[in-house]
Parts: sequence; structure tokens; C-alpha cells
Amino acid sequence: MPVPSYNSTLILHNARIYTVDPHRPWAEAVALRDGLILATGSSDAILPLAAPDTECIDLAGKLVLPGFCDAHIHMHEWALNQQQLDFAATKSKAEMLAAIAAAVAHSEPGDWITGQGWNESWWGDLDFPTAADLDSVTGPNRPAFFWRSDHHIGVANSAALQAANITAQTEPPANGVIDRDHTGQPTGVLRELATNLIARLIPEPTDRELDALLHSAAQGLHALGITAVHDQRIKDGSEGPRMLAAYQRLRRRGQLRLRVHSNVAAHQLTELAALGLQGGFGDDWLRLGHVKVFADGSLGSRTAWMLEPFARASAAEPLNLGVSVTPPDQMAAEFRRAAELGFPISVHAIGDRANRVVLDIFDEMAYSTPPLPYPHRIEHVQTIAPDDLPRLARLDITASVQPLHAPDDRDVADRFLGERTAHTYAFRSLLQAGTRLAFGSDAPVANPNPWWGLCAALLRTRPDAARPPWHPEQAIPLPDAIHAYTIGAAEAGGWARTIGSITPGKRADLIALDQDIFALAEQPETVSQIAHTTVLLTVFDGSIVYRHANAPA
Repeated sequence: MPVPSYNSTLILHNARIYTVDPHRPWAEAVALRDGLILATGSSDAILPLAAPDTECIDLAGKLVLPGFCDAHIHMHEWALNQQQLDFAATKSKAEMLAAIAAAVAHSEPGDWITGQGWNESWWGDLDFPTAADLDSVTGPNRPAFFWRSDHHIGVANSAALQAANITAQTEPPANGVIDRDHTGQPTGVLRELATNLIARLIPEPTDRELDALLHSAAQGLHALGITAVHDQRIKDGSEGPRMLAAYQRLRRRGQLRLRVHSNVAAHQLTELAALGLQGGFGDDWLRLGHVKVFADGSLGSRTAWMLEPFARASAAEPLNLGVSVTPPDQMAAEFRRAAELGFPISVHAIGDRANRVVLDIFDEMAYSTPPLPYPHRIEHVQTIAPDDLPRLARLDITASVQPLHAPDDRDVADRFLGERTAHTYAFRSLLQAGTRLAFGSDAPVANPNPWWGLCAALLRTRPDAARPPWHPEQAIPLPDAIHAYTIGAAEAGGWARTIGSITPGKRADLIALDQDIFALAEQPETVSQIAHTTVLLTVFDGSIVYRHANAPA
């Protein structure tokens, strides 16, 4: 293949480069210039492109991949998570309470204590923590609120309930639930939109603090090999405008070192129309993405909208079909209005009824709305009826899925869905039907580490858990999993010509690894080692933004 005659500014050579470009899937060297991929080929062909000031790095056979794109992340929450308590590693309610007690010891009366990541199913328990539990360690003067790992449930202590004036007489908001004890008093557990009664009271960081947290969060993603994100919205949250402003501040200062596809909340459609904005507005660093809509809740909170009821935790529990967070008529109107404005839809749908209703709306829209800059998508597609699964490919709808959710949800899914788990996180079935997969993490709901995500996609279990695979028939091969983290995610966000593969002319985003994950994937006994992959170099727009201590000079 002929190579350009002008010089590059960075060359990686003597490498094993998996380009994810079907026309040239493997190469030995790559040259970068002006933020772009200049050429790929053999080391003998690429090294002559070096100028006296070109940095040439001999990777000694290390594997190189395109930079990964996390197609579903909540950057506001992920950034704020750095200054909050994180309960993801707690193994019991007692451990959670001990961490809260330690935070209280370093706080002042009146300070909010916040955090996220608890999950009772990981504790081998079905009982949520309550206000009484929290009060035992926070005392009466420090309001506290802690999100469950799925961010569809939160638990508040008595001081927070009092601050929000939540009492036995408080009516829950539409599409929200206030849990109550046998006397009618609130237990502290709030579900879906009821969480906003507390969340809106928690002090926000200043613009300067948010910028610093966001910059630090991006650096943490660089160390994982992530160079692009699809930033999602929270249900009826107000963080969207603040985040877009923060991204723009960082962009103006040259400090935005991630490509950001920023979704917009459906309740902001009026503002979008007034400004005349469309999906894709922006540049190669920051752009407006999809309009985000929520169809239902989550599996762990049993608010996913189901065709058949969840199994009951006790005989006294009423039958539960979950929650329709946005009524179907309202969803249909929001879908159509967004499409008229030039925005594709990104819709959260967990339960099989939610997915069916969403697909019905997309079906009705298929030939009556204008062409859009990139495809509609369904976030999670967690449980889907077999008859509905082929409809995504037929309608060219992206399945935006999160591999780690499958093993994380297995216990609660087995307990409350039973045999229906055969249709949960059906990655292989979606692929076989011709569906575009885009992989993400849903961080901070789950760990953003894509190497853990790859393991979960290949093994259907967590790499840190000695458990057999969960529905191993839905595992997928490594090339397909890498595709979903790279070109699949790029196509989902309209970036197929910009990123996603190591192809001349695309932006120069790529990563070098310490081990050959293809070799590890070939042997059943070594597949789990993919989770321990270390990123040696992360290159963003042609510049090295992360260099591990063991990286070649």
C-alpha cells in the first residue's frame, strides 16, 4: 500500500495492531500527524515517514487497538463519584454503615453525606437499608442520601427526609414510589422519580469544582483506554445544561481530552426547538447526541416494566408489573417531536413490556419521520421477548448494552424472573439477528473498566467471581466484543468516519496494551486474564495523554 510522502509526528512500530478496519485488519506500524492517522503498514514502510523531531516508539510486539468508546456513561455522576462514598465493594450492610460512620467522623454537623453503589443482592439479602439503619451512624444532624447501584433507588436518613418534608402524608410524584412501613411512615427508601425529592436538595459543586472533577474523571478513563464517551442523562435531571457548559469550558481551554457525544433530556425539547439545534451539532470533540427518554425503571428495584409480573418476595406482596416511567402516548409524542427537530432517540428500556412498547412506537415512526444523522437506539435492552428481538435490526436500532450488567444482575434476575432470564442480555441473539451492538458501562452504576466488560461479554460472569457462566449461550467472540467498544459505538453516535478504527484519515485515537488479549481468548483457562489488562499508552488526537510507568520509551 503506498504511503504519504510527508512526515509524521508520532510513529508506533514493531507492534501488533488490530485496526478493526475490515479492509486491512492487521498492521505492524502506524504514523500519526496533525491529530489524524496518516498511514498504517509494515515498520519498514512507516518508519521512513519520521522527521528528526518525530517520536518513534518501539512497542516490542505489544497489541494496539483503537481507543475505546464507552457508549453509555453518566459523566456527571461519574465525576462527582470521586468525592462521594462508593459502596460497590461492600459485602454487607454492616460494611456500608461502617463506611458512612467513618465519613461522618470527618464531617461537620449539617454537612450532607452522600454516596452510591450499594446493592443488597450482592450482600445475599433482599432487604434495602432504611432510614433507621442510616440514623444509627449519621445521628440527627447530618442529612444523608445514598443511591443504589442502579440509580433507580435511593435511601435517605431521617434528617434528609425532614429536609425534604417527606412524611406519612406526602404523596409520591408521578412515576415515583415512597416506601412505607406497616404504620404508613416512610422507610427512607425512594424509587424512581421520588428520588428527586431528596436529590434536588443536595448542594452542587461550583463550576470550577465541576471542571476539575470532570478533567480528573477523563484522566481516569484514559488509564482504562477510553477516548470517547456517549454521555447519558438522568431521569428528569438538571445536570445536562451544567455538563454541556463544563464541556465547552474545557474545550475552549484545550482541556477536553475525550470525544463527547452528549445526550439531551426529553424535557428540554422546547429549548432545542427555540434554538434550532439538531443532533450532531458540534465538532469532533463535542457534539449534541440523542434525545434521552425513559420507558421504565430497573430490574434491581423491580420497577422494570414487564409483560408478566415479577416473582413475589413474599405471599403478602402484591403482583408487580413494574413502572411505566413515561406514559406510552407521551413517549410517542416525544419521539416524533425529537425526530422532527433532527434528533434521534436514545430510550432506556429494561423490561420486556418496555422494549415492546418502544419498538411499537419506532415501527409506527419508521416511514413518517425525516432522515436522521445517526440511528435511534435502545439503552440496555435487558429483557426482550423472542418475537421482539429481531425488530431492532429490521428498524436499524442500535442495542446499547452493558456487558457487566449481565453477571451483576444474575442473582436478582434469577430470583424474580426465573426462566425468563433466558431472554436477558441476549448479546449473541442480537448479533445473530444483525443488530448493531454498542458497548458501554453505565458508570457509576457499574465499573467503567472495558477489560472487565470484555470478560463479561466473553464469559458471562464477573472476572472477580468464581462462578459458572450465566446463560453462556449468549457469550460472544472477542472480535465482536471489540467491535462493539469501537466501530459499533462510533456508528451509534454518527462517528463512523471519525473514530472506531485505525484507518488513515480518521482521528488518531488508539491504545497500546501490556498483553495480547487475542492469545488469551484462545484458551478457556486464560480468558479471564483479559480483565487484568493494563493500558500502556493512550493516544488521543495524536498526542499521548496517558503513559503507564511500564510503557516503552
